[in-house]
Amino acid sequence: MNELHIVFGTGPLGRYTAEALLEKGFNVQLINRSGKMEVPPKGGEIVKADATNFSETIALVQGAAAIYQCAQPAYHRWQEEFPQLQDAILKLAIESKSKFIVAENLYMYGNTNGQPMVETTPHNPCSKKGKVRDEMTKALFEAHKNGKVRATSVRGSDFFGPWEPINGEMIFKTALKRKTINMLGNLNQPHSFTYVKDFGKALAIAGTDDRALGKVWHVPSGEAFTQKQLLDMLSKQLGYELKARATGKFMLNLIGLFNPSVKEVVEMLYEFEAPFVIDGSAMEKTFGLTATPFEQRISETLDWAKTQL
Repeated sequence: MNELHIVFGTGPLGRYTAEALLEKGFNVQLINRSGKMEVPPKGGEIVKADATNFSETIALVQGAAAIYQCAQPAYHRWQEEFPQLQDAILKLAIESKSKFIVAENLYMYGNTNGQPMVETTPHNPCSKKGKVRDEMTKALFEAHKNGKVRATSVRGSDFFGPWEPINGEMIFKTALKRKTINMLGNLNQPHSFTYVKDFGKALAIAGTDDRALGKVWHVPSGEAFTQKQLLDMLSKQLGYELKARATGKFMLNLIGLFNPSVKEVVEMLYEFEAPFVIDGSAMEKTFGLTATPFEQRISETLDWAKTQL
């Protein structure tokens, strides 16, 4: 299995996509701008390169069977930087004749008023970032339709897990410190959480099974739990009762005065004010991927968080 698979981005999605591919026996290179990665996946090679510098990066991807797009700019820089970044990596996939697998979220669907999201749910973005996602995924599948590249996208909901920094800090590390946890919107609305390891496995499947090409796939994410239920499960595993506060627009805007990424969360609050549910049954039925049990997700994330304090 000397096939080369290249992952752009060394965040949690890049990490677990690489791990899933390495478990399948493939050669894997992870590309980022620093050439560094804390505790890299065993057997993976970390390469320093700028994805937007075509002349620097094209030689690295020649001969790759598949390229995985797991990189993204800072949350508050999506409009300015994300389309350019993805276009650059798409161009690399086209020129190298590699399959192109893109990690996406659910922003392009907009507010479905509690209706579960399936792969055919119409795009109706209601946020700036949703419009960016919509434009990028349209460009991706237009390139596939025109025969420029063999592509697919894999979409997950808000995710957590080992090495995921946002929920890792906001929920799990805070819980270990026995402090009040800041959660979003209405804590009693069902919300699908995707496990980052499952997301990585889904991307690896999409890049190694040609049945995935030309289609959208949702990561199997299991039952949708409320944030209050997540808090209760976390409390049970820790053996002490945790407290949480619901953070709304006013507080997010206040914090956003000092943290531009937090300010960007305001327009996404609709996800936490009504049921926000992803249906991943198509991928489960087609490829046999099932969601990791929720209690296991919590315990594995807690084990990682303990090493980060």
